[in-house]
Amino acid sequence: MKASSVRAGVLVALLALGAFVAASQAEIAQQGALRVKFNGKLAPKELPRKGARGVAVAIGGKITTTDGSEPPQLRRIEIAINRFGRIDYRGLPVCRLEEIQPATTENALAACRAAKVGEGDFSANVAIPGQAPFPSRGKLIAFNGFEGGRPVIFAHVYGSDPVPTSFTLALAIARVKGTFATTLSAALPRVTGKAGFVTGITLKLQRSFRHGGRTHSYLSAGCPAPAGFPGASFALLRAKFIFGGGQALGSTLTRSCRATG
Repeated sequence: MKASSVRAGVLVALLALGAFVAASQAEIAQQGALRVKFNGKLAPKELPRKGARGVAVAIGGKITTTDGSEPPQLRRIEIAINRFGRIDYRGLPVCRLEEIQPATTENALAACRAAKVGEGDFSANVAIPGQAPFPSRGKLIAFNGFEGGRPVIFAHVYGSDPVPTSFTLALAIARVKGTFATTLSAALPRVTGKAGFVTGITLKLQRSFRHGGRTHSYLSAGCPAPAGFPGASFALLRAKFIFGGGQALGSTLTRSCRATG
C-alpha cells in the first residue's frame, strides 16, 4: 500500500473521530460551583468546499451552580465565529435602538420586522424578599442595526413576569485575524439590580434577503475539508460568559460538515 494512501486513510479516520467527539461532548465549563453548559448547532451540514452557502447558527448557554446557590450576575457575552463563516448585512434594512427600547416583542416586530435576523429565549431567576426565587422567561428577537457607526445585532428581550421588562443587548460585530474571524460581544444592562440572575440565553441567527437583484444570506459558510476528503471536523465558534466578580467561563464548540462540489 502506498504511503499516501495510508496517510489519507488515517486522516479520514481522524476526521470521523473528530465528528463523533463533537457530537457527544458535553461542552460544560465549570469554575468552583459555577457551571455553564454551552451548546451550538450549524444547519445545513452540507456546505461547499469552495465558496459559501446560507446557514443557520444557534448558540446558547445554561447557567447553574452545583451547590444550589444563586450564580453571580452575567455581565458580558462574547462569541467568536470561525473564519469559514461570514455575516453579510449589506442591503438589509436597519433597526434603530429607539424603535425597540422599550417595547413588547409584538411592538418591536411591528417596528423592525424587516430587519429581523434571528430569535431565541432568555431566562432568569427572580428573587423577591421572603420568597424562594422563581424562574422567569423572556422572548429574544435579533435585529440588524448600527450603533456608533458600526454594525451590531440588537437582541431585544421582553418578559412579563413578575413585571413587564424590556431591554436590548447590542452585540457589536467585528472582523479580526485568526481562526475566529468574526466576533460578537455585548455588555448586559443592569436592569434587574440584585434581584435577577440570568440562568440561560439562546440565539439562532438565520435570514435570507434580496439585494441588488440577488438573494443574500445574513450568515453563510463553507466546509474546510481538504481536497479529496468528504468532510471535516472544525471549531465552529467560541463562546464566553463573563460574570460579576471577574469569573469567566468559556468553551470552543467543535462541529462537523460534509463537503459538496
